[in-house]
Amino acid sequence: MTAKVEHGLRITPKRIIRVNGQVLTPDMVVTVTTKMQVSDPFYNGAVEIQEMYMRIYGFDYKKAGCRKDYFTVEALG
Repeated sequence: MTAKVEHGLRITPKRIIRVNGQVLTPDMVVTVTTKMQVSDPFYNGAVEIQEMYMRIYGFDYKKAGCRKDYFTVEALG
């Protein structure tokens, strides 16, 4: 039996972004967990990141047209 390994990443916006009625600020930090060890949480269309921003902040990542270069990514643990 193999252990389920998850990897945490802290996602931090680099600057304030105002687009389509959405506002993203540098204090809107989220932590996402991926089932695979990845250095780029945007590899799958940022699904985990989109879900976390909507759940915590009510921020619509897609509506704001966010891109990978809007964020810094820090590996946890």
